[in-house]
Amino acid sequence: MKTFVVIGLGRFGSAVAMELSSLGHEVLALDDSEENVEKVADKVTHAVTGDARDPAVLRALGVRNYDCAIVAVGVDVGTSALVTLNLKELGVRQVICKAQSHVHRKVLEKIGADRVVFPEHEMGVKLAQGLSSSNVLNFIELSDDFGIVETAVPREWQGKTILELNVRAKYKVNIIAVRKRGEEAFNVTPGPETRMEAGDAVVVLGCTEDVNRLQDL
Repeated sequence: MKTFVVIGLGRFGSAVAMELSSLGHEVLALDDSEENVEKVADKVTHAVTGDARDPAVLRALGVRNYDCAIVAVGVDVGTSALVTLNLKELGVRQVICKAQSHVHRKVLEKIGADRVVFPEHEMGVKLAQGLSSSNVLNFIELSDDFGIVETAVPREWQGKTILELNVRAKYKVNIIAVRKRGEEAFNVTPGPETRMEAGDAVVVLGCTEDVNRLQDL
């Protein structure tokens, strides 16, 4: 079990807090709105009304003893930046922040956020990837340039083994998992002799441009 502090209980923060709690982790949820706190109070370990901009509040709650803090107060750049600074200065091991824009993300990264998520942008990219090709089953953006995509096996790959395809050299991507037709689980350690067939699915890692190019095969 890990311990988490979730600061900001809007839709994003509340969802994160409740999901982490449902997965069996200890969650301290904090917001300056008593109404927001009451909505999650019975679904997390601890729910507290308080102003995270005040270091004394965070110190009194013992946030430095938690494994990770999630800063979900993404509307106001100044507020999220101040909260992030407070958490870093108090010695929280990992601070993950929500950003509303690319500029917001850069600000948070500059002041020491360990990771910055951009939910609206990431969901937009994921939706666009899914709409652009019926073959794309799932897409995860790792950065502006790299992603992981789950896709139906391209027609050009069907009937060939991973060794025969030599995807790293020919297509500049890496196959990290294969799911055979009719099976629910992925094989996350596919061997070079694994043969691709129609109806199979693969998970590949690579530059977004190269991953997108697979849809034309």
